[in-house]
Amino acid sequence: MDAADGLAGFREEFCIPRTGDVAKGAASGGDEPCVYLCGNSLGLMPRATRTAVEQELDDWARYGVEGHFRAKHPWYPYHEFVRNTAARVVGALPHEVVVMNSLTTNLHLMMATFYRPTPDRFKIVIEDSAFPSDSYAVQSQVAFHGFDATAAVIRLKPRSGEKTLRTADIEDQLHDIGPGVALVMLGGVNYLTGQLMDMGRLTEAGHRAGAMVGWDLAHAVGNVALNLHDWNADFAAWCSYKYLNSGPGAVGGCFVHERHSRNTAKFGEAGALKRFAGWWGNDPSTRFEMGPDFVPVATADAWSLSNPPVLATAPVRVSLGLFDRATMPALRGKSERLTSYLQGLIDGIAGADRGLEVITPREPDARGCQISLAVKERPKELHAALNADGVVADFREPNVIRAAPVPLYNTFHDCWRFAEVLDRHLSLRN
Repeated sequence: MDAADGLAGFREEFCIPRTGDVAKGAASGGDEPCVYLCGNSLGLMPRATRTAVEQELDDWARYGVEGHFRAKHPWYPYHEFVRNTAARVVGALPHEVVVMNSLTTNLHLMMATFYRPTPDRFKIVIEDSAFPSDSYAVQSQVAFHGFDATAAVIRLKPRSGEKTLRTADIEDQLHDIGPGVALVMLGGVNYLTGQLMDMGRLTEAGHRAGAMVGWDLAHAVGNVALNLHDWNADFAAWCSYKYLNSGPGAVGGCFVHERHSRNTAKFGEAGALKRFAGWWGNDPSTRFEMGPDFVPVATADAWSLSNPPVLATAPVRVSLGLFDRATMPALRGKSERLTSYLQGLIDGIAGADRGLEVITPREPDARGCQISLAVKERPKELHAALNADGVVADFREPNVIRAAPVPLYNTFHDCWRFAEVLDRHLSLRN
């Protein structure tokens, strides 16, 4: 399978950590590449990233302030260098996308515009297993507007005995509580289970309920095929340090559908959008007139506040270039093959007496590139044992080990090695 993999060459473009550097125990010892299945937490570094960042440092040293216009990649329009590729990755029109800030900051900026509660319509719908930062963000938003979070935040739960949400159940709940819902904001891929939501269908259901619909794409961007424009989502936000491989705390991004982003009404004018404003959201044709009045540019840039952080955006430019070369359809196809292979290996070793349960959907098209294992006994100890053998996966309380075979740099052999180490440690327990 690795020999037949048309994307295999991309692995050489990444720095693969060595077992001796990442293993916390002594079992692995040596200097072979580790089994890195943690791209759903932090993606690996492309080799070209170092050169890209050093180029900006060299240009800063050489030009000083003139680097804004004379650097190899001029800093003034720097965010524009990543716009088109980011739009292709999320299935958007270029003017609907802006690369800026971090994820939760962007979610708050989006909710400043798209969560506009009234006394009768003030509820926000999220998953019960949403990433904690999303829970904090929506709770603080409803409190900021004077509502009680226990009444205003609706947390969707799976059916009794099930681990993932059913699309039809979500549709039914949105229909039932529709008159009270102001915003539906779900994760495109659930961080814990790896479940891929039917984003198009649920966006439509949210709109039928009379709500705005936004998506947290932290675990979806660069992972699954996205078509935000065609799905008619109102907004979306994402980080770029997971599947986009742009480094810890890297610059994230936002999508604002053109029916909103084309709105250039100024504050106080009829139809003007509520939003927080900053210098870089102002129309560039008047930006350097240095006037006091905000004139929104007719793109998603209107939500940006400050000039782009060049040293933090350079890795995004490198990584998105890899996606342009690999293409999302090819990456998604390999991802489904990788997770199917890993699922089959785990099925072969996870008998009823082994204390493992896969909580990720079994259908390849219903999950991202992730297999989540609920471990019945001593889950932290099992995770530590895997790490000691050079297998880097992710642990989430109380008992979930997440393994994410990323198609840009993981191999089928990585999946086999993970299963072999897992089987060995389960056998030692028995």
